[in-house]
Amino acid sequence: MRIALGVEYDGTDFLGWQRLTHGATVQGALELALSRVAAAPVAVTCAGRTDAGVHGRCQVVHFDTEVERDMRGWVLGACSNLPTSVAVLWAQPVPESFHARFCARSRRYRYTILNRPVRAALDARYVTWERLRLDAEAMHAAGQALLGEHDFSAFRAVSCQAAHARRCVLALDVRREGDQVTVDIEANAFLHHMVRNIVGSLLPVGRGQQPVAWPAGLLAGRDREVAGPTAPASGLTFLGPRYEPHWGLPLEVSA
Repeated sequence: MRIALGVEYDGTDFLGWQRLTHGATVQGALELALSRVAAAPVAVTCAGRTDAGVHGRCQVVHFDTEVERDMRGWVLGACSNLPTSVAVLWAQPVPESFHARFCARSRRYRYTILNRPVRAALDARYVTWERLRLDAEAMHAAGQALLGEHDFSAFRAVSCQAAHARRCVLALDVRREGDQVTVDIEANAFLHHMVRNIVGSLLPVGRGQQPVAWPAGLLAGRDREVAGPTAPASGLTFLGPRYEPHWGLPLEVSA
């Protein structure tokens, strides 16, 4: 049987999603918890890996098992064996043709910036602090140049192992709500550090240090060295993937 799960996590104290031998990861914690529920080894495949310090609102994974448990048992059993920073939100059977990564139509990220003179206390794990007043409208206008399919080499980490840098950005929205500036990005897929590098290149526009046309020039130039710095991980949350409705997954991850 193949089972899909929705997983929420605070990534602050993890070295990222992917299982490692030398530190705590979200995948490692989840597989350990599921293996205890199944009383047998369980390996999961995720929709999109996240880096150290990055959070997940509804990561989707799948795993195969011959162990019979009801879906509520998988959810409650996993949660009882997970650290408090990770929770399984739902579980449901899916066809063997379903693949959490390859069946995803798109992936969505949110970057949250606390924009006020004083740093965060309560929300410090989930936002990035920016002291200077940001022009969210200018940042939004600048980001529209990144929509569509392009070579995103200017926003790709040096360590990125993707075969090529072409990605299709489906939506990019920057808005202000009180002291928070939020950047929402949806794309078919992302390069390593792509969202954080885009945000790092929108921030100088928001501060008035660069013109609105600057990110468009970076995109065309394909030179990572002249683009903005990588924004901190704390402000980034993987909202989740989107799948075709026929898979019957919850609405929050269905197109």
